[in-house]
Amino acid sequence: MKEREMKVTFPGGLRVEADYKGFILKTDQPAYEGGEGTALSPFDLFLASLGTCAGYYVLAFCRQRKIPTEKAYLVTKTEKNPDSKLIGKISIEIHLPADFPEKYKAAVIKAADSCTVKLLIAHPPVFEIEAKIDSV
Repeated sequence: MKEREMKVTFPGGLRVEADYKGFILKTDQPAYEGGEGTALSPFDLFLASLGTCAGYYVLAFCRQRKIPTEKAYLVTKTEKNPDSKLIGKISIEIHLPADFPEKYKAAVIKAADSCTVKLLIAHPPVFEIEAKIDSV
């Protein structure tokens, strides 16, 4: 199994940054949670990654068939489970232009459904968390 590494640091306040593949991903908590609201929260980024991943699969599907995507877009919606207080349902609506070929409607849904972020949620990996104290 190929291992990938990401370095996560704490630049101040409730901000957390990830350095991955040469990109710095910044997060913060909203002001009502004690942060400064300078960036999306980590959980918001998780939801955005789900939406953009599904969007990528819709885009790839349409590009392969030379279907224009300028007027297409996705909307994700979440519903909390009142018992667990966690998200109990995530809906993804694919909005397609009026001239989208009807024959591809089910196929474009299937394309979005193959998003790797969604598949990871459906088949979660094993998590291992450990603490290491670095030597001086």
